[in-house]
Order: sequence, then C-alpha cells, then structure tokens
Amino acid sequence: MKALHKIAWILVIVGALNWGLVGLFEFDLVATLFADGFGTLSGISRFVYVLVGISALVGLFGKKCCKTCKPEGGSVSSNPTSEE
Repeated sequence: MKALHKIAWILVIVGALNWGLVGLFEFDLVATLFADGFGTLSGISRFVYVLVGISALVGLFGKKCCKTCKPEGGSVSSNPTSEE
C-alpha cells in the first residue's frame, strides 16, 4: 500500500502543478501533452485527470484506514514519501 500512496502523492502534485499553470498562465500541461489544446480532452488526458482525482481521494481518506502506513503508535506520517 505504501507504493500506492507514493504514486497517489506524485499524481496529486502533478495535478496541483497543472492547476497552478492553468491559473497563472492559462496553460494546461496535461491537455498540451495528450490533447489538441486547452479545453479539448482526449481519452488519455481524461484518464490522467481521473487518476489525479482518485489520487486526491486516496490522499484524503486512504491513510486513515491503511494499517501498513501507520507506525506502531497509530499516528499517520504527514510526508507520504518518507521511509519509516
């Protein structure tokens, strides 16, 4: 499960950076890489957006119920990439 959380964390960062680019420069990196331009979704770009959304949900709710990510004390680390 730790690998799933790391992948989810990376996808959330990618999504946040993409939205930052959209907000600051009206540049959608995902659409540029996988579609015809801003506002046009291809199947791949839609898939990336869905993965980012699912990753956000995993980040919000996944660690609270994941026993493999909790140390013995029961608290959850705030840094999902740290090796414990």
